[in-house]
Amino acid sequence: MSSSRVRIIAAAAVVILLIVGVWMWLTRGRESTDDAQVDAYVTPIAARVGGTVLRVGVGDNQHVDVGAVLVEIDKRDYEVALERARAELANAEAEAKAADANVPISTTSTENNVAAAKGGVERARAGVIEAEHGLEAAKARLTTAQARKRELDATAAKDARDVERLKGLLAKDEIPQQQFDTAVAQAESSRAAADSATSQVREAEAAIRGAESRLSSAHGGEAVAAAELRTTSTAPEQVAISRARAASAAARVKQAEASVKQAELNLEYTTVKAPFKGIVSRKSVQPGQVIQQGQPMMTIIPIDQVWITANFKETQLEDMRPGQMVKVDVDAYGGRSFNGKVESIAAATGARFSLLPPENASGNFVKVVQRVPVKIVLDAGQDSEHLLRPGMSVTPTVYTR
Repeated sequence: MSSSRVRIIAAAAVVILLIVGVWMWLTRGRESTDDAQVDAYVTPIAARVGGTVLRVGVGDNQHVDVGAVLVEIDKRDYEVALERARAELANAEAEAKAADANVPISTTSTENNVAAAKGGVERARAGVIEAEHGLEAAKARLTTAQARKRELDATAAKDARDVERLKGLLAKDEIPQQQFDTAVAQAESSRAAADSATSQVREAEAAIRGAESRLSSAHGGEAVAAAELRTTSTAPEQVAISRARAASAAARVKQAEASVKQAELNLEYTTVKAPFKGIVSRKSVQPGQVIQQGQPMMTIIPIDQVWITANFKETQLEDMRPGQMVKVDVDAYGGRSFNGKVESIAAATGARFSLLPPENASGNFVKVVQRVPVKIVLDAGQDSEHLLRPGMSVTPTVYTR
């Protein structure tokens, strides 16, 4: 081999070594992967109430702003339900007012009834005492009349015997006629007094029977008054019941108010609005369609809030930290590049988040390099045209040094 050929080969080897050295120097402190894609929130929009769709205000892939009307559902049934709920609320409020007004009335009425019952018992007891005193007085009068009758009966009997004795003496002319007439008059007077005393005894006995009747009546009145007092002794319970009814009526008012609020919400839900700014996708609702509560109608993707999910190998994470600079090359749009930074590293590998995670305790274990999701956010203003779409393939390069 000629010396010139050797020099050429040596020069080529030196150039190759220089190129490899420069490439290694340039790529030192970088980690890259092609297992990455654009990510964003995909929010399903579902119906919160059922009904017939009257109008669909958007189409597929249409951009919408916050509060834009997406779907209008027939609201007539919900308007009727709201009117019914308001009527029930008005009825509950009226019943609550009546129950509240009845509390002081019931309290005053029961207090008056208790006072009247106590007064009736006191009057009945006073009547019993008066009747007892009257009975005692009647008995005393009877005793006096009986004693006077016995005395007058004795006097009348004596005077009658004197008349019989003087009658024999008058026949013998041993006493004057005047003396006999005086004795007869005295005997008649004594008998009249005795008859009067008998009448007084009978009157006293009748008075006792009347007093006993009045006493029995007074005892009956006292029993009736005591029964009324026992009846009114439940006044505190009656007042408590009245207050409980008022509290129950107030609770029904709150329940009716809640029903009105729910009816208002249901009426409001008949107009489905965009919760945030984004693009409509997978629209599956049409006018005239009858939908059920919770039925998905479309999805909205906020494309101004996208990020990159890069699945780096576990061997690439040694020097990777949140906050490091990232260059993202997008396969679409001619390989356009975007700048960003590492926001966070997932708490587990992607295999652990799968539906059927691997069971490494099996006897046929084969070691496989795992991948860990890394979230990368783009710098502000990088995608002002909103060109990035979730699912697009990208190649991020993380500058670890």
